[in-house]
Amino acid sequence: MAYVVTEACIRCKYTDCVEVCPVDCFVAGPNFLAIDPEACIDCTLCVAECPIGAIFAESDVPDDQLEFIALNARLAKLWPLITEKIDAPADADEWAKIKNKRECLDMTS
Repeated sequence: MAYVVTEACIRCKYTDCVEVCPVDCFVAGPNFLAIDPEACIDCTLCVAECPIGAIFAESDVPDDQLEFIALNARLAKLWPLITEKIDAPADADEWAKIKNKRECLDMTS
C-alpha cells in the first residue's frame, strides 16, 4: 500500500513532505506533487509534514479522491523526482483554502 497525494495539493505544492521522505518517492510537476507508488515504503512520515492534509494511505483516500491513486502512479512515470524542499508558490496559502481544484491541475512535464 502506497501513499497518495490528493487534490488539496493542486496549486499549493508545499514540499515539506519531500524533505522527510527516506526513499525519494516524490515527483514534481508544474503545480502538484505526486508519489511514486513503486518507490513508496509506507513509512507515513510525509503525512504529518503536509500542512494541508493532502496525503493519504491508499486505503484511506476519500471516495471523491480515488482517481488520484491512478493519477499519482501515472505522473510518477512522467515527472522528475524532487528530493529537496523548495519554496511553495507565493499564493499557496490562498489556494490551500479552495476546494474542487481538479480543473487547475497542470499535468505537463
